Amino acid sequence: MKKLIPLLISALMLSHTPVTAQIKLPPLLTKKNNTGNGGITENEAGMGIKEALVNGVTNAVLNLNKTDGFFGSQFYKVLLPPDALKIEKALRNLGMGAQVDNAILAINRGAEDAVGFAKPIFIDAIKQMTLTDALNIVKGPKDAATNYFKEKTKLKLIEAFTPSVKGSLDKTNATKYYTDIVNTYNKLPTTFKKANPDLTSYVVGKATDALFDQVAKEEANIRANPLARTSDILKKVFGGK
Repeated sequence: MKKLIPLLISALMLSHTPVTAQIKLPPLLTKKNNTGNGGITENEAGMGIKEALVNGVTNAVLNLNKTDGFFGSQFYKVLLPPDALKIEKALRNLGMGAQVDNAILAINRGAEDAVGFAKPIFIDAIKQMTLTDALNIVKGPKDAATNYFKEKTKLKLIEAFTPSVKGSLDKTNATKYYTDIVNTYNKLPTTFKKANPDLTSYVVGKATDALFDQVAKEEANIRANPLARTSDILKKVFGGK
């Protein structure tokens, strides 16, 4: 059985690698390690990478799929679409700030709820990952795993998020609140350009972007932080032991 010497996987630990550099391992991938019990097999490498990614995407989803995962975050809070900023200003000037605030809160609650649908899509992508895919993540740049997920899951996430976001927005009354404020604005005598009350695609985009940003942060943590390796296989593979 082909062996990869411990340095192969320890290269995943990027604490000594410039963040813009790629992991350089070509010679190691072409050699057999016949020195005995010290090596890490390719299968173990694949198992370790997959387990780490499962842990990472689980954390990414859980960080957002909770109360205030979006609304309470300075990074991910979903505000009204750019085209609606004029609406917000006009309605606040008319004393309708509470209605606008209700819409924003409901939009974020909808995003928080919908993100929960992402985990099985990510897990399916990990199950389909080949050994070659896993080793390419080792050889690739610091965001190789995140890019893998984008390639394999983005369209599926958008497809899955669209009905689930719409349902979540309906459930949290975001659709009603947003439609109400847009329709109120559209009826104002000073409104010449009507706004689109459809909110779903905007929130889907925001939720997807936030999710991949969280995945990227989890990937960086997996690569750099020994404390993130909680199981025997992760300690062996990522610890190079």
